[in-house]
Amino acid sequence: MAQSHILVGASVGAEDHPIVRRIGPTDLIDALRKGLDDFAAMPSHAVFLCVVYPLIGLVLAGLTLGYALLPLLFPMAAGFALLGPLAALGIYELSRRRETSDNVSAADAFAVLRSPSIGAIMALGFLLMLLFLVWMATAHAIYVANFGYGTPASVTQFLHDLIDTPQGWNLILVGNAVGFVFAVAALMVSVVSFPLLLDREVGAAVAVLTSLRAVAANPFTMALWGLIVTLLLVAGSLPLFLGLPVVIPVLGHSTWHLYRKVVEPGSSPRADYRPVTTSRHSAADFPAALFASTPKDNQP
Repeated sequence: MAQSHILVGASVGAEDHPIVRRIGPTDLIDALRKGLDDFAAMPSHAVFLCVVYPLIGLVLAGLTLGYALLPLLFPMAAGFALLGPLAALGIYELSRRRETSDNVSAADAFAVLRSPSIGAIMALGFLLMLLFLVWMATAHAIYVANFGYGTPASVTQFLHDLIDTPQGWNLILVGNAVGFVFAVAALMVSVVSFPLLLDREVGAAVAVLTSLRAVAANPFTMALWGLIVTLLLVAGSLPLFLGLPVVIPVLGHSTWHLYRKVVEPGSSPRADYRPVTTSRHSAADFPAALFASTPKDNQP
């Protein structure tokens, strides 16, 4: 059935389950280095794919001018990290294609829409969206438990209540602790699952299970990766999310290379799902189109 195919993919035999490797901090450094290299080779793609993210942040900030959503501004900004793996799908695809081709264009990012695993990708994306919505509802409940249903009279009043009252400090401590749990859950579910679905038709359940196994096999390294992602996202969000057009694509490219290090290649890779790329470039590739990309051998 179609539902079974989405969950377990085309093959369900034990021999088809991906093999997980153990990695160390030096592998994270190398993944970041390769991610930066991909970003340097395809800088226009970063603008093409990520210009929307700072705009979303600015829109959300504007919504708080009415003060009703002011208590949820930080939870919304932090919640972007939960949806990051889904938002970076096009970035993963660009890194995947650059491994074997010197002729990658911005349009290749949208090839994920024609992936044989698109059903599983959508199912996993729905799971992350559900996790984000539950986080937002939980953050709102924590605020109500401390300050009731009233809205702040002003930004100054909200900051005063947050910093100078016991309820404010309780909100900060409990909110961050609960948010940490949600962030860990998102990391465990998605650290390699989306790249795996782009690379092999294994199904959503197998992809999530592989991601959980990767974290279980490398708890310290994956915790360090989560810390790196958090710090880079915070740095990219200040001020006014202006650094995200650089941070998000670098993290996306790096996540693909992290996947390559954690999961062994399949014994029989599936056929590609897109015709061979021609030598034509789109306007979105400027200025990267002026320089030839070099095929990369990213196998660890």
